Amino acid sequence: MKALHGFRDFILRGNVVDLAVGVVIGAAFGDLVKSMVADVITPLIAFIVSLAGGKGGKAEFAAFEIPYTTIKIGNFLNSLLSFLAIAVVVYFAVVLPMNRLLNYFKSPEVEKEVPLTKDQQLLIEIRDALKARPIA
Repeated sequence: MKALHGFRDFILRGNVVDLAVGVVIGAAFGDLVKSMVADVITPLIAFIVSLAGGKGGKAEFAAFEIPYTTIKIGNFLNSLLSFLAIAVVVYFAVVLPMNRLLNYFKSPEVEKEVPLTKDQQLLIEIRDALKARPIA
């Protein structure tokens, strides 16, 4: 039974879950960045280079066809939607339940009343006096 309590404490520290969420979101974001570079930025660079090179290639922006390459907006949008779907699932399936568990098992902390210092009391009196002054 003691081992189960130790495991619960280990999981509920939050570090393990934070690391796991970070790895999953990081991998999904890495795929998004790869798609942005491979499917959008690199073809645009190829287009600019082909124009600067004087090859006389014709660009058809309506179909996103560029000489020697094609901008794959669909692939990028697919990666973007996949990233958003992964983020939503991770949040609702891992982060939200974990936060509820942490709040459930968290021991209530008793806040101690700390007496104010003389400087703090003086500042409070000054603030109250300024609030009570009529505005001209």
